[in-house]
Amino acid sequence: MVSEVRALENPSASSPRRRILPPFYFLGALAAMMVLDLTFPLGRWIPWPWTLLGTAPILLGFAVASSGRRRFRHHDTPVRPFEPSRALVTDGVFRYTRNPMYGGLLLVLAGTGVLLGTISPLLVIPVFLGLIEWRFVRGEEAFLQERFGAAYREYRARVRRWL
Repeated sequence: MVSEVRALENPSASSPRRRILPPFYFLGALAAMMVLDLTFPLGRWIPWPWTLLGTAPILLGFAVASSGRRRFRHHDTPVRPFEPSRALVTDGVFRYTRNPMYGGLLLVLAGTGVLLGTISPLLVIPVFLGLIEWRFVRGEEAFLQERFGAAYREYRARVRRWL
């Protein structure tokens, strides 16, 4: 785990290549959902016009993710996952979830699944969640543990990773 933490502090130490950032995984997931809806829909689970209810989680997801981003900026700490945090952000939306930006992206994907109304796009959501957990969340949590120690342990005990 220490090597993961060091990789977060200095991305060039673990690999000279550029890392793929979470928004690109998100855009790939959105594209995959649309392709699956068009080519392999697996049946309609929500009929029109009820699919329009998907706009609510989409809007909420963007609001939650934006709120988390604003809190990072307010505390002058980087948003990019591979840059070292300068502050442990625990206020605002971070009082309810430790990962509001990733959670917001998940809400957008869920809303998109409702908006599309077919079953196959929903298969993308657990894959996206697994990739985000594996590629980012685990390393970020290890880094925060090392960097902020007891303060992060207390925060982690008080606030859930997701909602």
